[in-house]
Amino acid sequence: MNRTILIAESGTSEDRANRRDDVGKSSGETYAATLEQLMPGCQIDIVRPSDDTSTPVSVADIVRYDSVFITGSPMHVYNDTPPVQRQIEFMQAVFKSGVPSFGSCAGLQIAVAAAGGRVRKMPERLEAGISRGLVRTSAGEGHALLAGRPAVWDAPALHGDEVEKLPEGAILLAGNRITPVQAVEIRHERGIFWGVQYHPELAIGEIAAALRREADALIDAGLVITCSDVNEVADSLDRLHREPDSRSARWRLGVDDQFASEEKRRTELLNFIEAIPALDCRER
Repeated sequence: MNRTILIAESGTSEDRANRRDDVGKSSGETYAATLEQLMPGCQIDIVRPSDDTSTPVSVADIVRYDSVFITGSPMHVYNDTPPVQRQIEFMQAVFKSGVPSFGSCAGLQIAVAAAGGRVRKMPERLEAGISRGLVRTSAGEGHALLAGRPAVWDAPALHGDEVEKLPEGAILLAGNRITPVQAVEIRHERGIFWGVQYHPELAIGEIAAALRREADALIDAGLVITCSDVNEVADSLDRLHREPDSRSARWRLGVDDQFASEEKRRTELLNFIEAIPALDCRER
């Protein structure tokens, strides 16, 4: 049976335009391309809840889909702005629908806020390029979202915001030294959400482009000294994107198969897709 998928782009039209300039796709278009590879023949619709020109998506609209994916973006969920309010209202409708949902980066933060949790600006610095030393919590041991991950792993990441407080009904599944909340399950209203702070949907080259775009922020955060430092890391990521088996590129970045291999990088997405039927809480 072909799956019907709804992708919700977080962020604004300006965010989408900037990302297309960098990598040729918006975050929703990247998600769509990835999901089409993982689920050949799936039917995908993309909505943009934060746009003031978008028609609000109702619970009745959402229940027509088998699953919902919420993308990352530069959106600051703690800002009480109309785009943020519209995005959170959309996510609340997803929870009410009972349709299984998955989100990464800002997608996780939106789900947390919609269920009653809190998001904040990271107090010290960004997590940029590679989220290192991800480790399961005791609750994450044996959880289906993280099936196939080793004891410790790295993943693509770029964020300056993080979850400050999880909502009731949430289970913390993984974290690391920089960002304690890295993988989560949220049960709220009738829905089940699985989310990660990192980016299993992204190609390594997209992370390289994001680092170049955020060079000034990386310098301000003290992660690098000059733009040349940013370009050096981004160039290594681009090489790994082209040559995922390159021993020298892996050594230079300090990564293994969990980051370099496309299939292993997508572990959480693959696990969610497999679990969709079991997570479906729609009324029949």
